[in-house]
Amino acid sequence: MFDAAIIGTGPAGVSAALTLKQLNKSFIWFGDENLSLKVKKAEKITNYPGLINITGNDLVDAFKKQINSMGIEITPKVVTGVYDLSTHYGILCNQDMYEAKAIILATGVEALKPIKGEVEYLGRGVSYCATCDGMLYKGKDIIVVITSKAHEHEIEFLSEICNSIKVFASYKDFGINKPNVELLSGFPQEIIKEDMMKLKTRTEEINAAGIFVLKDSVSPAVLVPGLEIENSHVVVDRACKTNLRGCFACGDVTGRPYQYTKAVGEGNIAAHSLVAYLQTIKE
Repeated sequence: MFDAAIIGTGPAGVSAALTLKQLNKSFIWFGDENLSLKVKKAEKITNYPGLINITGNDLVDAFKKQINSMGIEITPKVVTGVYDLSTHYGILCNQDMYEAKAIILATGVEALKPIKGEVEYLGRGVSYCATCDGMLYKGKDIIVVITSKAHEHEIEFLSEICNSIKVFASYKDFGINKPNVELLSGFPQEIIKEDMMKLKTRTEEINAAGIFVLKDSVSPAVLVPGLEIENSHVVVDRACKTNLRGCFACGDVTGRPYQYTKAVGEGNIAAHSLVAYLQTIKE
């Protein structure tokens, strides 16, 4: 079992990982190995102390260099659930389960809001994990909403077991060419459940046995049951503690300002608070 699990590889997650490594704690770090695309796209950053007018790309490269120099590894998996197991947490990544004594949420803010009905019907016709739930829809017609090319392999998997797949992609250059996979135009607006699952756009309603929403991250409220949320952000105190035992949060997920300097500072605080928490459960 790990001392900690960090979820998210933006500046807050980087800061938390560096601090835990320096404090000699064991941890597993989930997220994109390329770190933050949001940071990488920044043309110029003017308020990062000591780095004058650095580009986002150069800042990400500096983060990577420091991470590699300290021998820190990233586990490139999407976390689909975090569960309180009384004495520790279980972290689910599709079909793989990991265990940690405490967790740090550094997931940032969702670029796209959940579709209306998405959270309501999660586990009841809506799924975030193709390899977990795909076999439930063997030989059936399904819908997939996909937000990143990185998840196309999950559609490849579903195409081998489902009868037909209608896809809504929120990016260009969708790359799957299969006879039972159809790319549709339009933007999903609502998911409802009647005799079947139904996805509504502005111009049509499509029925399916199930709907898969494939995206880079899951909102903290869905990810961690019981987590206190206010105005779409995780509620924390000055020590980056949430309302849940052994659960800490940092960075954009805790609210404005959405600044890299704020995220890095909170990542450091969250890591130190987690270490202090570990000491209390030893006693």
